[in-house]
Amino acid sequence: MTKTIFTILTTLLLIGCSKDSAEPDPVPAPSESMYFPPLTGTAWETKSIADLKWNQGAVQPLLDYLELKNSKSFIILVNGRIVLENYFNGHTASTNWYWASAGKTLTSTVTGIAQQENLLNIDNKVSQYIGTGWTSETLAQENQITCKHLLTMTSGLDDSTDDVDPASLIYKADAGTRWAYHNVYVKLQDVIASASGQTWENYFNAKLRDKIGMNGSWVQLGVNNVYTSTSRSMARFGLLMLNKGKWENNIILNEAYFNEATTTSQNINLGYGYLWWLNGKSSYHLPQSQLTFQGSVIPTGPNDMFMALGKNDQKIYVIPSKKMVIIRMGDAADNVNLALSDFDKVLWEKISALYQ
Repeated sequence: MTKTIFTILTTLLLIGCSKDSAEPDPVPAPSESMYFPPLTGTAWETKSIADLKWNQGAVQPLLDYLELKNSKSFIILVNGRIVLENYFNGHTASTNWYWASAGKTLTSTVTGIAQQENLLNIDNKVSQYIGTGWTSETLAQENQITCKHLLTMTSGLDDSTDDVDPASLIYKADAGTRWAYHNVYVKLQDVIASASGQTWENYFNAKLRDKIGMNGSWVQLGVNNVYTSTSRSMARFGLLMLNKGKWENNIILNEAYFNEATTTSQNINLGYGYLWWLNGKSSYHLPQSQLTFQGSVIPTGPNDMFMALGKNDQKIYVIPSKKMVIIRMGDAADNVNLALSDFDKVLWEKISALYQ
């Protein structure tokens, strides 16, 4: 644990302190209409680098870097249209891959959907939906924990283990007073199952996956419930979030919840929403650390970007100012099992070279 924390802190001090390539003023986003691919089939409109007047000479250095860094797929959407779609190391458009912690944002989104259907209220205590005794805390301590505390990583539970059995969910601080990245968020899936009277996966498929044409399924890996899908399915979800929860004219997630989910959710970690990471804030915290890092999470990335980040560098970057969604799936870029590393900083230098 100590070695892991040291690795994280060393890597992120490099990221947080090296603001040598500041993000320039945003390039105006294309004004054309937003495109949504059909719910079935493989048809998907494209947009060329030339049409966008981007720098063709920056494409190959980006792809070379992605391949060097153990990537399996990379997609850029602008206004929903595919600008780049590349696969590496035998991966294909039809291959499923795990989202890791990037899939936390699926749970956040479905929680919002369940709330808009009046099945739950995120301000209510977790025990209202799954009963008491789901932690080892006293009843008074446990009843402080709301669904919103799980969404914001402020449950106050001890974060030294990923286990979510009651014996492992131990009091560390009052709910709402401490930010700590914790697998306990997965209890929201139990909340939704209880509130809806369906299994988590059935509710997820009906209310989100099938409505935007994703494929994929949930797989139990140890204590983690992990989503796997194609890279295009990940891009579909990113496109939904770029469009503030709407798929064409259909409201999948209401905009009020979307806005809450993608803005600072508490006053401890300014770079965190409802299981989404937020760029461009004045400071941030990171997993396994109680330190406050000054500056933006990815200083080379756009300030309005919000992100789904997972182990071994699974990425969804959503950039509203550029009408852009970017997907990266693969193995760890630098043999470090982090959701966020120096890879993000360099990757964004190379992405930015496309349109600067």
